[in-house]
Amino acid sequence: MAYAYWKSGKHNEPAVFDLLFRKNPFQGEFTVFAGLEECLKFLRNFHYSSADIDYIRRVLPETTEEAFYDYLANLDTKDVTVYAIDEGMVVFPKVPLIRLEGPLSVVQILETTLLNLVNYASLVATNAARFRLAAGPDKILLEFGLRRAQGPDGGLSASRYCYIGGFDGTSNLLAGKLFGIPVKGTHAHAFVNSYNSLEELTNKELRSKDGTKTLDLAIESVKWRDKLAPILTYLPSEASAGELAAFVSYAIAFPSGFLCLVDTYDVLKSGIPNFCAVAMALNELGYRATGIRLDSGDLAYLSVRVRHMFERIATEYDIPWFCKLMIVASNDINEDTIHSLNHQGHSIDSFGIGTHLVTCQKQPALGCVYKLAEVNHQPRIKLSEDIDKITMPGRKDAYRLYGTDGNALVDLLLKPDEPPVAKGKRVLCRHPYQEAKRAYVIPAKVEALYKCYFKDGEICQTLPSLDEIRSRMQESLMTIRMDHKRALNPTPYKVSVTDQLYSFIHDLWLANAPIGELS
Repeated sequence: MAYAYWKSGKHNEPAVFDLLFRKNPFQGEFTVFAGLEECLKFLRNFHYSSADIDYIRRVLPETTEEAFYDYLANLDTKDVTVYAIDEGMVVFPKVPLIRLEGPLSVVQILETTLLNLVNYASLVATNAARFRLAAGPDKILLEFGLRRAQGPDGGLSASRYCYIGGFDGTSNLLAGKLFGIPVKGTHAHAFVNSYNSLEELTNKELRSKDGTKTLDLAIESVKWRDKLAPILTYLPSEASAGELAAFVSYAIAFPSGFLCLVDTYDVLKSGIPNFCAVAMALNELGYRATGIRLDSGDLAYLSVRVRHMFERIATEYDIPWFCKLMIVASNDINEDTIHSLNHQGHSIDSFGIGTHLVTCQKQPALGCVYKLAEVNHQPRIKLSEDIDKITMPGRKDAYRLYGTDGNALVDLLLKPDEPPVAKGKRVLCRHPYQEAKRAYVIPAKVEALYKCYFKDGEICQTLPSLDEIRSRMQESLMTIRMDHKRALNPTPYKVSVTDQLYSFIHDLWLANAPIGELS
């Protein structure tokens, strides 16, 4: 296509493209915009190397003129200007996320990469935000998705954008190193399975936290396992000796971060008794255990039973912190699972979520599109029998209008030559395509959505840190009414156009729509 533009002499015509999406994902009514920083860095570094051009030469027909390859060799983005919504903002269909202005051929070439960088990033950030809404603000959410992600690049992207979407940490060490995301994790079932008995332990001693004494942790743990049996109503003989050995070994390695996977054999008859025994032995040495992870079974029931067992020990031995030990749940959890657990009642403090989070099984693609809005200062419109696919022509500015309660009311698109929307001034907001849908709005607050992020080959805004983008997402989401965010039958958020833009769209629509003839 670039060669066709070049061949016809259109390649340097000034053009405007919009990157947008048509429908919110996951049957919801909001989306989190992510991926902008990667787009800007790609634009800043965009060029074709000599090796790239050699490859393109082999792919294109032999009739391709040599001057075209010279054109590609000198191609850059110094004439491209980018306007965008801030990364981390909650966004809605039809409102362009990014507007690119520049030579037609160049901005067309950028299409696929920009779509790739925004589509998955925004999808997984939105998925993470939905998990956060389902779990509530007080639960710890951990991204455990690297093993199930679409390749290593997908795994890194998932960790980054799940953190933006509201997750608290990741099991992905490389993501922690590259992006500064807190790293969390536990041992696997294999660690427990690797032990058969306490005799396998070569190192059984642990020095106290204050350094004043040393105990044989294995012996102390066995004592506590027998002592706790009548309190927790289990038979010590039913608890796995290999599991106890694994827990002792893990505690010696991580005495201040002792968190165990307790469902390798039986949660209530073996896993919890063995964990509590080692936790009490650690307590004698001045260490506080962290908690347990459940990876199978009835998570609601088991978490409640486990919490009651912790509370009994806390009461019996006057150890208040023991009843607050963390209960982490994993096991193929999705958004609906969390809603179900909330309905049943549970005692889970943290969720480790992988497959359904990073692969977005509920909806595998966002469906962003990249559409020509203007060329040679002339607006362009794409028509379709599907009204949702009709584009809004020309350059457009966008504002978010807020009510007196601080909630967002509507996103309003207007032509750049119109007066800016003003706080306290009544404005007519119209549905882009349906004539009867319209309302006057008197905004208590007005927010311009676009900033110039890229010009003259350079990024022209200070890029925020990952934590700043994460905070922006949380703040933006708080301004969206709860009925827009609810999981079941959410209320659609209004995206409108001014009266002048409405007339402009429809005049161009009629001018480009063919007139049929009946005979």
